[in-house]
Amino acid sequence: MPRSPNTPAPKAGSVTLATVARRAGVSPQTVSNAINSPELLRPETLERVRRTIDELGYRPHRAAQTLRTRSSRLIGYGIRPTAPGTSAPVMDRFLHALSQTADEAGYRILLFASPPGSTGLEGYEELLDLHSVDGFVLSGTERGDRRQAWLEKRGVPFVGFGRMWSGRQIGDWVDVDGASGTDSAVEHLVGLGHRKIAFLGWPRGSGVGDDRAEGWQRAMQRHGLAVRGKRAHSIDDITSAQAAAGPLLDAGATAVIAASDMLALGCYQALREGQAVPGTDVAVVGFDDSPTAALLSPGLSTVAQPLEAVGRECVRLLLARMSEPDAPAERVLLEPSLVVRDSTPASVN
Repeated sequence: MPRSPNTPAPKAGSVTLATVARRAGVSPQTVSNAINSPELLRPETLERVRRTIDELGYRPHRAAQTLRTRSSRLIGYGIRPTAPGTSAPVMDRFLHALSQTADEAGYRILLFASPPGSTGLEGYEELLDLHSVDGFVLSGTERGDRRQAWLEKRGVPFVGFGRMWSGRQIGDWVDVDGASGTDSAVEHLVGLGHRKIAFLGWPRGSGVGDDRAEGWQRAMQRHGLAVRGKRAHSIDDITSAQAAAGPLLDAGATAVIAASDMLALGCYQALREGQAVPGTDVAVVGFDDSPTAALLSPGLSTVAQPLEAVGRECVRLLLARMSEPDAPAERVLLEPSLVVRDSTPASVN
């Protein structure tokens, strides 16, 4: 809406695309469309935004100038390297599903490096300044993640594979219900007669790891069972997992649910080091259904993420956001599925 005569105008240097959007009562994407693709807007909306731009003396940021709605048919995706000695089969499968779905919709995924230890914004800013991308898919969302607010402020469409784990919820996202997955693993083990079911998790503060721990704890309390858990010192380090699994096994756990297949592998090693046999003396359940899970001996029961569905939903939500920038945010939580293999026999205790 127009500025009230009693409302002081912002200083010229402080006026941003978000300032214009708030004053005009529209989204940042609508302001960007008014600048770059006015034919997409209704005449009355275009007139209101242009009038606000003139009143505030707004000078478009270069990122806004380069943004073109559906002009490049490119979707940006930042790649973060994995730590030495580890692999990321889940993200590889997600990226394949995302690329395939985008291709079917007439888009291409543009990969760019997102180095560890950075603020997480440099690659996004460079891509906006040098290229014309239609939007971004984010993954690896974590507490304190700045990308969502940064992109929203600049009117750039995006969708996250993963929830915002703290603060104000911003934008669209698709995620897998990790708590439901570990809950179903407990139900499976209880059905097999297990009562001492331990949890081998990630360090506290990991949104994904805490979510998976919450489902295990919820199911254990529902059955009136004692809660015994241990956190590895690293997210996916086998040696750390092996060290953390030892006390759980020493305490008499007949089953262990791990927050990832990599942690489950550390549990296998701890069992063998103690002269126990995985899948015979202690049942083990992982999470992610990585290629390793089926190749282990015994085959690892695990919780599988529906990555093909995640890829489809990410593309669908992003295209919808490009088409209707002012639509309410949409959040989709998908159910994982339990894959039962030989590592979860019935309890003998």
